[in-house]
Amino acid sequence: MNRRISALVGTGRRLDGGVMFGNTPRSSWSDWVNPDLDNQIKLASRALLVEQDGKNILVLAGSEALLAPMPRTCRCQKPPEGLLDSLAEQGLGEDDIHVVVLVHLHARLSAQLLGAIEDGEMPRLLFPNARYLVGERHWERARRPHPRDRALFISPVLHRLESSGRLTLLKGTDSELLGSGWQFHLSDGYTPGQLLPEVAMPGGPVLFAGDLIPGSHWLELAVTSGYDRNPECLIGEKERLLDHLVSQRGRVFFSRDPEVAMVKVMRDRQSRYLAYDLYRALNQFEG
Repeated sequence: MNRRISALVGTGRRLDGGVMFGNTPRSSWSDWVNPDLDNQIKLASRALLVEQDGKNILVLAGSEALLAPMPRTCRCQKPPEGLLDSLAEQGLGEDDIHVVVLVHLHARLSAQLLGAIEDGEMPRLLFPNARYLVGERHWERARRPHPRDRALFISPVLHRLESSGRLTLLKGTDSELLGSGWQFHLSDGYTPGQLLPEVAMPGGPVLFAGDLIPGSHWLELAVTSGYDRNPECLIGEKERLLDHLVSQRGRVFFSRDPEVAMVKVMRDRQSRYLAYDLYRALNQFEG
């Protein structure tokens, strides 16, 4: 099967660095990233595009990128580039996407967009010709969320997905919709039922790490975030997946790292996971 992958850059965001690095002391993580005066750090919103045998498959961490951009209220400033702009650089439009894999359904929306949704101005879902693939167990979590993460599931988005007639729930670890060369790992540490797709490539598999390992600094086992529902579970999942990738000479694709899109991983004599063979951008990679 012919397959190539690209990293698509959406609209970035800033989140509290102390929350993103959980119990890691600020004296440590502030050496890794540069927080602003409000203690916020820059995060990417990176999607994975997989082109295989005439199909275009998009992998997203979160559901906010599914929403069409809000109409501009001021035309004096150029809007920030988003996912559709990055897709256009690949010569594709939203109608060209056949499958959207949603590894989880959390959505961190701007105050403007949340206000519009509350006022009944719900944006349309992008990718009108695509099937939306979601893990069945995570879908149940989204429909019946815990109070701790209820605000991250946007009910109108879930209703739009369900009423689209194009929602597919994945029960196991393989998908007929995607064909051979795809394997899904289930993760409960960040959010119950998060799907982590592993894509077979000639030089070794590529794992879309979602919010289990949002960036290169989270390769260290003890580094978790305040958003993780079960940090102890997450550490065990992270170790098992990274050991698997080391044994397969695989790569990790980061959805949140503003500097690095993909790395290979090795384990040193102190059992630490180290990144090497870094890709800061990724355009139609076939290796």
